[in-house]
Amino acid sequence: MIKIREAIVVEGRYDKNTLLQLVEAPVITLEGFGVMHNKKLLGFLRQVAEKRGLIILTDSDGAGFVIRNYLKGALPKDKVLHAYIPDVYGKEKRKAKPGKEGKLGVEGMPAEVLLKALQNAGATMETAWSANTQKKEELTKADLAGLGLSGGRDSREKRKALLRSLQLPEHMSANALLQALNALYSREEFMQICCQIEEEK
Repeated sequence: MIKIREAIVVEGRYDKNTLLQLVEAPVITLEGFGVMHNKKLLGFLRQVAEKRGLIILTDSDGAGFVIRNYLKGALPKDKVLHAYIPDVYGKEKRKAKPGKEGKLGVEGMPAEVLLKALQNAGATMETAWSANTQKKEELTKADLAGLGLSGGRDSREKRKALLRSLQLPEHMSANALLQALNALYSREEFMQICCQIEEEK
């Protein structure tokens, strides 16, 4: 069991059950889109964010991104971390058929994938992972533009190709991509990855 300082926000109770088998942390459920109509829940999330920080961990489908983007605008940005799971197609064991987009949600992810997502988001963990506290140089919007990943004629297609290559969710905007890349890599690491991708073409 890994102890995490921040509270983790998930869509539903099955996601919560999965996480509580892996981490010791407060896990808050949103009941899907319910948070958009529940001012008390939103107020509670703001309080928790101010007190201990929040990690948002939603599914990688379109609905998950609608919820994530709503919370981005409603919660204090400096108190919220974003954990992303990859696009993995299949269905959860408890379900008779896959979801609308055919992707596994948080509840269907292997333990190591969830722990890595939390680590990459910057969760404060009581493990060896938290020992590496050296500040890394982050990517900027100018870096993405220079690489043709935003602001250009073919930037959307290039971004989608990169997302597939890095196994990141396909619904990411340029801003979400920047946030995810900075959670995953230093600027130097990402530039090396881009060079490798170019060499493999």
